[in-house]
Amino acid sequence: MGRRKKFDSVNAGEELLHAMSIAIENITEEIKKPVDKELSGSQRRSELQSIKQSAIDAKELITEYQKLEQMLKELKKTGNIKEEVDYSSGFSEKFAKK
Repeated sequence: MGRRKKFDSVNAGEELLHAMSIAIENITEEIKKPVDKELSGSQRRSELQSIKQSAIDAKELITEYQKLEQMLKELKKTGNIKEEVDYSSGFSEKFAKK
């Protein structure tokens, strides 16, 4: 039995980035395809809704790609990943008597 390769967060993240970029390209190519002019009203609307959903999916994927890219930069620079800080409540709310 061969020795298992040790898990490496940076390599795994870079592989995921590569896979995400391919997925974004594939979705973009699907969106570029023209809608069949012979489709009826409801079929055409359905096709356009599918294209819209693909565009939304691509946008979300791009956002996650950018987050992962930033996380990898931080991981390479410092050796660990910063925790996200929650700034939703202000200073006074944290120390207010309940």
